[in-house]
Amino acid sequence: MDVRRSVERYPGGDPQAGIQSWHAFSFGPHYDPDNLRFGAVIACNEERLAPGAGFDEHPHSHTEIITWVVEGELSHRDSTGHLTRVRPGDVQRLRSAAGVRHVERNDSDSPLTFVQMWLAPLEPGGEPSYEIVHGIADSTPYAVPEAGAMLHVRRLTPGERTAVPDAVHVYVHVVRGEVSLGGEKLGPGDAARITDARDLVVEAATWAELLMWEMT
Repeated sequence: MDVRRSVERYPGGDPQAGIQSWHAFSFGPHYDPDNLRFGAVIACNEERLAPGAGFDEHPHSHTEIITWVVEGELSHRDSTGHLTRVRPGDVQRLRSAAGVRHVERNDSDSPLTFVQMWLAPLEPGGEPSYEIVHGIADSTPYAVPEAGAMLHVRRLTPGERTAVPDAVHVYVHVVRGEVSLGGEKLGPGDAARITDARDLVVEAATWAELLMWEMT
């Protein structure tokens, strides 16, 4: 198990434009050949947008893009014709496939924080697609078969325990709260990269929210 702390993330964004970013993997000017991916995960970015701030239209390709809003409301528009608002508890997925363009903005009067995770597909190309699941229930897995991955969202009360999936690769990201895993204490923004996970359990010290990727 390889634990990465929130303070180890690469800072990015454009603070003067109201954009603050923290990258868990090699990203943009922060090139680290030893930190390019784990399993299918090639990016796990925490983004904070001030009211009115956002990312203008930009392209993506050959990437499965999963977005989880922590607080606030994200406005999404893409070149396949989707215009949606993503709120806490929603899982948004944009399959960029052979190519897609999108815009992400905070059009509200409140700050926005979201976690965006990029997964490498098993096969490149194909047609882009979009999906949003509103208010996904706790413990309900969300499958991304194109990347051989399954997302588990867990919300834990103090003292509650949950099993880590037994899998070749598991990526655990703490959205909020404090938990213990394999003798390590993890807080907001911390992550654990687990290879050949077997019989592991997460226990919450406080109310906590976790995103766990199970990957073949």
